[in-house]
Amino acid sequence: MASPTTLSKLKLGRLRVVRQKLLQRYEHQPLVSCLAGLYGCQWRRYQRTRVQPGDCCCSKLEGASLVLLVVTCSLTLVFLYFWSEAQNDYNDFDWFNFGNLGFWFPWSVVLLVIAAAFFTYVAVLLLLAVCLLAEGQKLYLHWGHKIGILVSLAFSIVATAVLSDLWSKEWTTLLLSFQVTAPYLHVGGVLLMTLLSWPIALNFFRMNRKVGRGLMVGVYVSVLGALYLVPLGVFSPCIMEEGRLGPAPALIGHRGAPMFAPENTLMSFEKALEAGGQGLETDVTISYDGVPFLMHDRTLRRTTNVQDVFPNRTDALAAMFTWAELEVLNAGSWFLLHDPFGTARSLRAEDRAWAQNQSVCTLKAFLDLAARRNKLVIFDLYRPPRGHPYRDTWISRTLEVIQNQSSIRSSQVLWLPPDLRALVQERDPDLQQTSGSLLTLEELQHNHIVKLNLHYSSMSTQLISEHAAVNISTNLYVISQPWLYSLAWCAGAHSVTTNAPQLLRTLQRPLFLMTPDEYSLMWILTDLVSFLFIFLISIFHWWRERDLAFCSASDTTLDSGTYSKFPTELSDVWSISSVTILGDARSPLVTAPNLATVSEH
Repeated sequence: MASPTTLSKLKLGRLRVVRQKLLQRYEHQPLVSCLAGLYGCQWRRYQRTRVQPGDCCCSKLEGASLVLLVVTCSLTLVFLYFWSEAQNDYNDFDWFNFGNLGFWFPWSVVLLVIAAAFFTYVAVLLLLAVCLLAEGQKLYLHWGHKIGILVSLAFSIVATAVLSDLWSKEWTTLLLSFQVTAPYLHVGGVLLMTLLSWPIALNFFRMNRKVGRGLMVGVYVSVLGALYLVPLGVFSPCIMEEGRLGPAPALIGHRGAPMFAPENTLMSFEKALEAGGQGLETDVTISYDGVPFLMHDRTLRRTTNVQDVFPNRTDALAAMFTWAELEVLNAGSWFLLHDPFGTARSLRAEDRAWAQNQSVCTLKAFLDLAARRNKLVIFDLYRPPRGHPYRDTWISRTLEVIQNQSSIRSSQVLWLPPDLRALVQERDPDLQQTSGSLLTLEELQHNHIVKLNLHYSSMSTQLISEHAAVNISTNLYVISQPWLYSLAWCAGAHSVTTNAPQLLRTLQRPLFLMTPDEYSLMWILTDLVSFLFIFLISIFHWWRERDLAFCSASDTTLDSGTYSKFPTELSDVWSISSVTILGDARSPLVTAPNLATVSEH
């Protein structure tokens, strides 16, 4: 039986073997060949150069290319995130282009795919660069990739500039999205910076130039510190104490259920009610002979077959058609042809036939449907153009339909048109006066306003609660994405106008809902774990590079060094390892007892 002294020496020898293994530099030849080949088309080993202790990881040109790659990756990520969060308004974007180009095409999806492709490309290049740095290789980016990076950068800048000019309100959507995604973006950012600590620490302790080391660690620590402290500035209405969440906002079908039926048709409103809608929203125009009908656009080109029936009046104003002309138009075939939401193909055969036969709907038919189902209605009312017989009496004509021709109760109507509000209030005090403008509380109360109808970009917990305190509820439009609906729910909105009632009604609770204690725990735990890993990684690389430098200076050999004092069994094992390492897939480039470079065979 071995003596305690022998066991102690054996354990010490095993620790030294572990230390020896840690002090070896391996070049994973197949991996490095693949990385260098993809990054710089350097598929052969003689084309590559390892970073020697004290050297920089790349030349000045390659350093500038790496910085450009990081900047491009950041900008493409920002644009991709921006455009993916704008998905709530893709339909508006596509119809905007239809109005300008004259033909339908899902430009929003195409733009998203292109943005995702550019980001994936530059992100993969950046990942290859990080892996090469972790393997101790000098960077060389192929000129073809440099051109690709410039193209990606140009796309991100131009796309962001154009959308900012044409659709600047989407930046508000981006800011709103941070209120629900910021806690998770913080975790993702900290995780990424923690992973980057390995190549950063490796190259930091290998460099001799103080300026380069200071710049590297300065940038890294600044970004990391900012990420650690970001939660201090995060506000989200979805971070609340238990028991404070109010009821889910009521769902109002925006022009019905336009994902499953042609908008502003009876089929669309029926589908909205089937999907759980508690109200219906539409747009009202007065025909040339005084019949209020439903049409959002100023012309009939987008949602009817007017170009087939009246080819010479394709771009004529909808209000200049008589009802006899309007009722012969088809208002459903365009939906099946263009499939604006990508959902028409999923309809059952009977629903497709139903959609195909839809016609222009009158205000009376719309109100009668809401009356039968006991649902609220809200609508925009367009004043007829100059020369129209009802240009000055359009309000009276609409009130006549509500009061005398339809079966709806006035209390079911959220009266939105701001024109002649005092006259409307006098003629029908039961109408629920609704404002589409954010006026002062005094003005709202003076006009007997009971509901605000605001774009979702105006969403504010404080604004909603202040108006609720004086019995003015808030409706937000148009909200079709679950994250945006969750935010409106947490902010206290009473109802939302949506294109997707069938989707939003399935939410049992807001997404991203958490208590302040849960958020604090997630924040602090993420930062502490990250700091611990970064600290250990930094200590490891400091110890490893220091001992490698010491071994290199002393030129220790296996025969004359400390390892000659190992017990016989360990010496035999080490001798076998030293011989058979030539066949190892990972060739040790530097060892503590012997600094000879070993080539892989």
